[in-house]
Amino acid sequence: MLIQVGDKIDRFHIQQHIAQGGAASIFLALDQMTGKQVALKIPSQLSVGIPAPLERFRRELEVMKTLDHPYIQKGVMSGQFNQMPYLVTEWVNGRSMRDIVDEQAPMAPDKAIDIIRKLAEGMKYCHANGVIHRDLKPENVLIQADGQPMILDFGLALTKDAKRVTYANSTMMVGTPEYMSPEQCEGQRGGIRSDIYALGVMLYELLAGKTPFAGKTIMVVMAGHLQREVPQLDRKVPGLSPQLAAVVTKALQKNPDDRYANMDAFIEALDQPDLSTVIPLDQTAGTVRKSPRWWSYGFMAVSLSLVTLISILAIALGT
Repeated sequence: MLIQVGDKIDRFHIQQHIAQGGAASIFLALDQMTGKQVALKIPSQLSVGIPAPLERFRRELEVMKTLDHPYIQKGVMSGQFNQMPYLVTEWVNGRSMRDIVDEQAPMAPDKAIDIIRKLAEGMKYCHANGVIHRDLKPENVLIQADGQPMILDFGLALTKDAKRVTYANSTMMVGTPEYMSPEQCEGQRGGIRSDIYALGVMLYELLAGKTPFAGKTIMVVMAGHLQREVPQLDRKVPGLSPQLAAVVTKALQKNPDDRYANMDAFIEALDQPDLSTVIPLDQTAGTVRKSPRWWSYGFMAVSLSLVTLISILAIALGT
């Protein structure tokens, strides 16, 4: 069903098209019952008739209705219009964190820590309620006018009772490559520590101005998550506290068991005193630094071609 500005879906009058993704379209709408503006989300044309995207959308409807936290966008209601499911959420006046990152990163450690800590608080609440986000990234966070972040888009969220959804003839990934944990890259469903990994990537990006594992192709990015060592952040960001770099490194460990056990532990690490202290450059200039470890790319190319192919196939076949 093609939705246009001026259309009406039940009691909601469509005012503006806000965003378009592979799985959903988002509109600004007026709730004619309350007189308030809301965000209305519908499956994209690409997902119409494909069972799994619609099932994931219905899953999001159920998840949003159960969550109530200041750092999580509130669900208003869900419904179905002409056999098309839709989700209505509160309208939040803010900017995408992606825009903030592009404009301000690398940013001051105290500001970066504050944003990630609040996101961790929101995810702590989600995890306590049996919800794993699985697609945390700057595009799924709004920064409000008062500077407070808000987590959006639970379209890939996993609940403890969720059934595995599989479908053929699709290449949709469960997550976004730059922020996916190694276990997600391998086709696993992901868990609490996958969300911690994603927040670690976001913290790294806020501090360094780029993600730890970048590349021109999905295969290169996934190879970084799976096999490359975590770049030592305090070597890339002059004056950064080694303690803060260590927090990021622990959040980005390949093995989930080597990361923080839960959001409480991650938040506790972010609350360490003097974590945001900037070390004067004249105190770091004489530091002895080891040569970076270089991978054997001949061996890596052969092994990763097989591993990544298997991973992509696994991701394409289920959540």
